[in-house]
Amino acid sequence: MDIVKSAKNIGNEIEKGVEVATQKVSEAFDNLASHLPFANLAKKEDSSFHIEIDLPGVKKEDVEIKVEDDVLVVSAVRKYKNELSADDYYVCESSFGKIERRFMLPDNIDTEHINAELHDGRLEIELQKTQKAKPKSIAIK
Repeated sequence: MDIVKSAKNIGNEIEKGVEVATQKVSEAFDNLASHLPFANLAKKEDSSFHIEIDLPGVKKEDVEIKVEDDVLVVSAVRKYKNELSADDYYVCESSFGKIERRFMLPDNIDTEHINAELHDGRLEIELQKTQKAKPKSIAIK
């Protein structure tokens, strides 16, 4: 009888350890994702820049884009679904809450004409160079 009881106690301790480890891994993913959503940055042929940021489950009204001291700041809030709360999840690898990404901008970006669109969980931002900074061909007379 003592052996069976000891085996059950060991099993319960192992189960608690697995739950704690699962929670720690989930917290690590939450911390990473809450600060750095995945992004792609490309330079186009016309020397403009294209940024794509993955924001799955984020609505357009929950995204803010601004320029502060030559830094493009993209902030968003990913909310839990109305029918679920944080306590309803057994394992939750998705991040919820504030998401933010910052990009240093070169001096020659026209911050007055930044275009952004959100489609299917992907935010796309177009950055143009100022007219003065764009390459210009000069005809020979």
